[in-house]
Amino acid sequence: MKTIGLQSEPVLDCRQVSVLHITTLLLRAGLIILVSRGASWAIGAGAVACALLFVPAVHANHQGHVSHPDGEAHITVGAGYSIPGASFQIFMGPGNDAAEETGLTQADRSAAVETVREAFAVLVQHRTDYPRFDESLKKEALARVVIETTVVNDEGRAFPFLVARTTQPGRVILLISASSLKENGYLHHPNTLAPVLAREFQWVASKADTAPKPKMVAGERALKSAPIRTDQDIAALSGEERVRLLQQLLGSYLRTVDDQRSLDGQSYYEVGSTVLVAPTHPDSTTKLYEIRVREALQRIVREPFFWERTPKAVRSLLNGKVWTVAFVNIDQRDWATRTRVLPEEKAVIVGARDQRVQPAAILVNTYRTAAPDDPFYPDTQGLPMGALSAEQLARVIALEIQHNIQEKSMAGHVAQDALTAPK
Repeated sequence: MKTIGLQSEPVLDCRQVSVLHITTLLLRAGLIILVSRGASWAIGAGAVACALLFVPAVHANHQGHVSHPDGEAHITVGAGYSIPGASFQIFMGPGNDAAEETGLTQADRSAAVETVREAFAVLVQHRTDYPRFDESLKKEALARVVIETTVVNDEGRAFPFLVARTTQPGRVILLISASSLKENGYLHHPNTLAPVLAREFQWVASKADTAPKPKMVAGERALKSAPIRTDQDIAALSGEERVRLLQQLLGSYLRTVDDQRSLDGQSYYEVGSTVLVAPTHPDSTTKLYEIRVREALQRIVREPFFWERTPKAVRSLLNGKVWTVAFVNIDQRDWATRTRVLPEEKAVIVGARDQRVQPAAILVNTYRTAAPDDPFYPDTQGLPMGALSAEQLARVIALEIQHNIQEKSMAGHVAQDALTAPK
């Protein structure tokens, strides 16, 4: 089955950006030298010196695991905890000031380790029920699990889990926030935590995949001539005027087919059916879903319902903040929809006013169903995304944009994370 290679996506996931916040480590004379990024002083005009903090080395007992190059390993303390049937171990990260701020006690940290260990034991026992986890075990994709007090990305945003690559091709690290486990009531409840952990393995499998990038097949957008409008202008337009503006954008800026054409040659669903139908031509499925997306977009910009309930979605489709809305086939991921925002360094200049925009791609995963916590879950009635009518799809897209479009992108992968990115 043809799928999009996720490592090649040039945009960032607004809900699950996995970033490992790693301090550079240098080994000299048995000491670890931490290079402080924040401690620098101006000496004279433009002279800057970095302060170096010397601390004793912290050794993690990998118990037979392949050692990692200096500077790659996330800091851990103590011996690793093994899980029968798994090649990776669980380690504790060092305590920090966040423990006091979050009220996390040593007993909580110990409970986090034991809960995670027991949850993984449940997953190993029922691995055939969790295909992403099973795939990762077979490939030994997970190098280790590190339980931190808190887990944050480069922007300081807290996440319950993060996945980051290592310098070893096909190997990743899973970071788990102990404070998040406590806050969400997972401590001492491994059976409840197990399926939550299992969902994270779609990211483990994806980040461990070093397959070559698929070729892009779409042409360039007409950025300068794109007829984007201001929010004030959009509010003054009638429904039919918005439809006409949408049609102009569809011809120059807004795309409704993914760049990899991942649905070419794939089967499709009739509306309301869960039975897959083989295409009559290689591009039949791609064209079918492009038509359905365009029908849905017209509903969003025309009907008063969407202007009243999801105004951000209407504006974002017409002001340049969204430049792709498309059905896709991303077999490596289990989500139904995603919003991916272009990072700040790749922002584009759009329209006659030379507006700087970090545009977003709204992706609908054709063969997936909505999860109960998706805002559009009731509208899908348990159907795969590809089986939704244009009316249902309009609500799904509008709610996805309304809930997940952001004014600025999240931080990208750190340099460490790019070490095993496919060439």
